[in-house]
Amino acid sequence: MTEQLETEFERRSDQINLSPVAAAKVKSLLDQEGRDDLQLRISVQPGGCSGLRYQLFFDERSLDGDVVTDFDGVSVVVDRMSVPYLNGALIDFVDSIEKQGFTIDNPNATGSCACGDSFH
Repeated sequence: MTEQLETEFERRSDQINLSPVAAAKVKSLLDQEGRDDLQLRISVQPGGCSGLRYQLFFDERSLDGDVVTDFDGVSVVVDRMSVPYLNGALIDFVDSIEKQGFTIDNPNATGSCACGDSFH
């Protein structure tokens, strides 16, 4: 399904990418929260089996050096230390029998662990 989504929008290598499906899910979650001051923050932190792990959460803060990108009215924020790890990455949302949740397809990751929560 990710390949199909990539043909519907331009996937850029110089920034993070949010699929239309993921953008719609984020909008839905923000509507449920009833807050319009939150943005989706994506960062890379040390940890996990492979050395680095992703963090996705709603945040109201603005930090020095943040890179903010708008996707159909959804603000996605990446801190300056995480930008090199996330340029070209695609955040998608999967809702199937086997799996539900946000996924990250990152061309910068050279490997990942079996659980899929961390990379290097």
